[in-house]
Amino acid sequence: MNTRAHILVQGRVQGVFFRDHTQKWASSLGVCGWVKNLANGQVEILAEGEKDRIEDLIGLVRKGPPLSRVESMDIEWAAYKGDNENFRITW
Repeated sequence: MNTRAHILVQGRVQGVFFRDHTQKWASSLGVCGWVKNLANGQVEILAEGEKDRIEDLIGLVRKGPPLSRVESMDIEWAAYKGDNENFRITW
């Protein structure tokens, strides 16, 4: 079943290649969407695809890349829209 997740990640998640890792993980899982840094120090992720693959991505994001420290994540599930063709880093 295809679905959509909007994820906000808090902690030490900027300046540690978090977006780059997220993009690579999502692409390898076949998840579409985007990741970006927010001015408040959080990272925002929009992920679309099969629910189990998005859940796999959430597990990887929760662990984070080596230099990061994820303190919390807010996840909102929504209906699949299919308006992303790949997974990209955006501004």
